[in-house]
Amino acid sequence: MRRVTGIGGIFFKAKDPGALYAWYERHLGICRDADGSGVSFRWQDDHNGSGMTIWSIFKSESKAFDPSPSPFMINFRVDNLTALLAVLQAEGVEIDPKRDEADYGKFAWIFDPEGNKIELWEPPAAP
Repeated sequence: MRRVTGIGGIFFKAKDPGALYAWYERHLGICRDADGSGVSFRWQDDHNGSGMTIWSIFKSESKAFDPSPSPFMINFRVDNLTALLAVLQAEGVEIDPKRDEADYGKFAWIFDPEGNKIELWEPPAAP
């Protein structure tokens, strides 16, 4: 079973996300998507068009990464979230009981040995 198939997102906290987005745009040419939620980097070798990595800045007081004390969270794409969670549980990995499902995929969260929260994302099947 393949475990991780790519990086689905990189998220981190900042005191002033708007100002930081502006800095990245001005100096590195990284422009936010029209909805303002972050930046989508499309994968060049993805021929069905669904592969992308999201880069997003959260307010420093955001609770999205709790209970992790880290100011960042990485999202990894996976092929089969349910099967992977079963394997990780058997291996003794700490798993958040929360699950989320939306039209853009299924989500679960785990923690590494240092308490960093990791998001696992199974995108919907390609049409």
